[in-house]
Amino acid sequence: MSDTLEAAPQTLDEIPREPTQDGPRVRLYLVDGSGFIFRAFHALPPLTRKTDGLPVGAVAGFCNMLWKLLVDMKAQEDAPTHLAVVFDHSEKTFRNKLYAEYKAHRPPPPEDLIPQFPLVREATRAFGVPSLELPGYEADDLIAAYACKVRDAGGEVVIVSSDKDLMQLVGPQVAMLDTMKNLRIGHDQVVEKFGVPPDRVVDVQALCGDSVDNVPGAPGIGIKTASALILEYGDLDTLLARSHEVKQQKRRETLIAYADQIRLSRELVKLDCDTPLPTPVDELAVEEPQAEVLAAFLEQMEFRTLARRVEAHGKGPGAATPQPEARAPEPPKHGAIDVTAYQCVRDLETLDAWIARARAKGLIAFDTETDALSATSAELCGVSLAVAPGEACYIPVNHCESDGLALEAPQDLAQIPLEAALARLKPLLEDPSVLKVAQNAKYDLAVLSRYGIQVGPIEDTMLISFVLEAGLHKSHGMDELAKRWLEHEPISFKTVAGAGKAQKSFKHVGLNEATCYAAEDADVTLRLYEHLRPRLAHEGLLTVYETLERPLPKVLVEMELEGVKVDPERLRGLSHDFGVRMAELETEAHRLAGRPFNLGSPKQIGEVLFKEMGLASGRTTATGAMSTDASMLEDLAAQGHELPRTLLDWRQLSKLKGTYTDALTAAISPKTGRVHTSFSLAAASTGRLASSDPNLQNIPIRTEEGRKIRRAFIAEPGHVLISADYSQIELRLLAHIGDIPQLKKAFQEGLDIHAMTASEMFGVPVEGMPSEVRRRAKAINFGIVYGISAFGLANQLSIPQDEAGAYIKTYFERFPGIRAYMDRMKQEVRATGFVTTIFGRRVNIPAATSKSAAERAFGDRAAINAPIQGAAADVIRRAMVRMPDALRAEGLSAKMLLQVHDELVFEAPEAEAEAVIRVAKRVMEHAPEPAVALTVPLEVEARAASNWDDAH
Repeated sequence: MSDTLEAAPQTLDEIPREPTQDGPRVRLYLVDGSGFIFRAFHALPPLTRKTDGLPVGAVAGFCNMLWKLLVDMKAQEDAPTHLAVVFDHSEKTFRNKLYAEYKAHRPPPPEDLIPQFPLVREATRAFGVPSLELPGYEADDLIAAYACKVRDAGGEVVIVSSDKDLMQLVGPQVAMLDTMKNLRIGHDQVVEKFGVPPDRVVDVQALCGDSVDNVPGAPGIGIKTASALILEYGDLDTLLARSHEVKQQKRRETLIAYADQIRLSRELVKLDCDTPLPTPVDELAVEEPQAEVLAAFLEQMEFRTLARRVEAHGKGPGAATPQPEARAPEPPKHGAIDVTAYQCVRDLETLDAWIARARAKGLIAFDTETDALSATSAELCGVSLAVAPGEACYIPVNHCESDGLALEAPQDLAQIPLEAALARLKPLLEDPSVLKVAQNAKYDLAVLSRYGIQVGPIEDTMLISFVLEAGLHKSHGMDELAKRWLEHEPISFKTVAGAGKAQKSFKHVGLNEATCYAAEDADVTLRLYEHLRPRLAHEGLLTVYETLERPLPKVLVEMELEGVKVDPERLRGLSHDFGVRMAELETEAHRLAGRPFNLGSPKQIGEVLFKEMGLASGRTTATGAMSTDASMLEDLAAQGHELPRTLLDWRQLSKLKGTYTDALTAAISPKTGRVHTSFSLAAASTGRLASSDPNLQNIPIRTEEGRKIRRAFIAEPGHVLISADYSQIELRLLAHIGDIPQLKKAFQEGLDIHAMTASEMFGVPVEGMPSEVRRRAKAINFGIVYGISAFGLANQLSIPQDEAGAYIKTYFERFPGIRAYMDRMKQEVRATGFVTTIFGRRVNIPAATSKSAAERAFGDRAAINAPIQGAAADVIRRAMVRMPDALRAEGLSAKMLLQVHDELVFEAPEAEAEAVIRVAKRVMEHAPEPAVALTVPLEVEARAASNWDDAH
């Protein structure tokens, strides 16, 4: 690797006890492997291996971090001679023998991270780096032992970590390196963090404790107080011996009362430098990775971008790498796509030439650039076109200078006027003989619709990806797709517009930068289309895309642009009422607690409930604090405690006020006087739509306060709102999909399904059935197919768990077809990795084939639920696609405004109300036809009123 490494000593006996003239002979880098893993897992979006859906996001991040470290190390003048990655071996260590509650409240690692632990160790070895761990000891102890060994022998150590617990090791020959911040941590940085030198860090930690690791410490003493005490008394032993001299009474009493606990805490936080070394130091000498081994691992993991980077460095990470002082900032890497080849179109003659090429090709990819995120209010900045891979342009129409922005020359702003550019583009974008391709086309359709352009026909690469791989990836955004399929990283928005407070509007971005960014979007979209579109037919998913996905963006654009009217005065009145009631509840809570406290602070609530009032707590949060979530408060309230119920009531009002009444008032558009939500198509893998900015799908309907908010959604004068809602659609679909005779018969005959179920289960006649018996059957009907457990049902019905278990057992005995359906879905997902709806939608469920039993159980529940929930989503999508034409065919002017899962909301003139209800019911109830002939009827309940709540 280098002359320095060839001369490295092979044993510690050869290391001089004092540094030589050229510096320490051994420089050991110790990488905190566990820290790398968790940083990689939480910093990066989820990633799964394409071949089998195995989660590999943390492995990918770990490999990239390790490779960068290897490259950076080799570039240093004082390159390390020895290197190792250190891991935790297991959760139980010698500290648990000292204190059984040590780390007891830490949550288990995420399920999709567990299978990646062994892969990370395999990755370490593939890179030619020793991997160290030891049963019964933490990684920090191993790091301490190696650091102390090398330091005492005259060597130098760099600990690659930002973990504060390792700062106690810092000294003249031991430093830390935070690679994420490129920050070297030495004596001064430790003092800045803890207020004391490194050799007193343990004393401060012993006093403060650690809620994450459940180290008790001294109650009420934080870092500032602890460091001040240690600086005053010199060390912890002296402080405890002289604790009676501490002037502040509370501190003095705490130190005296908790002295033994503090000493125990010191033993828990102090790292063990005498930890046995699993591998001698001389066996940690830096070596080049074996090219074939590393290449095979990267190929196995499908990390092709990293593989190319490694290959480009030759045999090792340091090949052809310049020294840091000679290294210039690297430009963003954009694979094989040359963003400098794009053209900025500044005159009509050039624009006409691009339009002619697009018409000749018959297919273009396009994208819009705007000055805001909301498609219902954003102003157009420009349009980009791509006619072939690598052949793209940007047409700026609204770029301008801003205060403090000086462009290079006046010609930088030369661009076609907005009206002239759109007059040329409109015929092309509306030409039925030219296919248009976009990524997340709904946004572009909405923006251009406001400028009088109705784009079509159109394809959407985001929706193509969603149809192909729903459930395999959380995101189907362009950047993620480009990395996944093109091995290309597009220019980020912050690269051209800045970030945070310094971020500028896109209309203030210089045209050269804007062209590279915008034209690349169109270019990448075209390449993605050519890569993904052929798969639809090959994988039997073309009909799903053409009938359920491709037509819907146009429908949603009309809904979003229409918006819905809300009564701001009613909302403000509700906000005031909620605020008054919150103040009353706050006063009552303070009375019950016996003192004032912040009702919005979980920490203060925990102190009042569990420390001062002595109520029992069964759960803690990830930080070790007592849980005060809603379920915990509900449990305490059920035991007859008044304060938890008061807190729950206050929280409900706080959420309603902040999330709805205040937020909805602020969301009213000054241009339209209406609220415009945004619907997301590629949200849930089952096909259910999501609503955001604001979310109008989660307004509560089962509480009086929630219904009051719905009453604020109103119709324009002379109009009404109409709510059309599927009745029990998922149970109906279960009856059809599972072929359940009793359920099918009940729905065909129009019986009360819950009363029928109760009669089947409990032998009680339907006539005169007690409401409580029906309520129990209803809970089972809605819960059983979604995997409700005896524990969950017991909580829901407030009955003993064994009684709930007996109900579930009886249910399966009375309806064996449901159990058969559930078993069939489990077998299907285990065999294929996915399930399908009756309309052909594929829902991938990688968890079902996981090695983890917990993941497989989750996957089984999803496999049972997805065909039903997905079919319901497909049904209402089919209805929405047909609805606008059906209304127009009847000569109706009604507009569809909202979709809330199984419900559609319309606005219509009062005179049209009955006709709209008739059309809505017909379209919705027959939506599955002709693709699927259901064996049970669908039923839609519809009503008209002046506000949403009365219409529901």
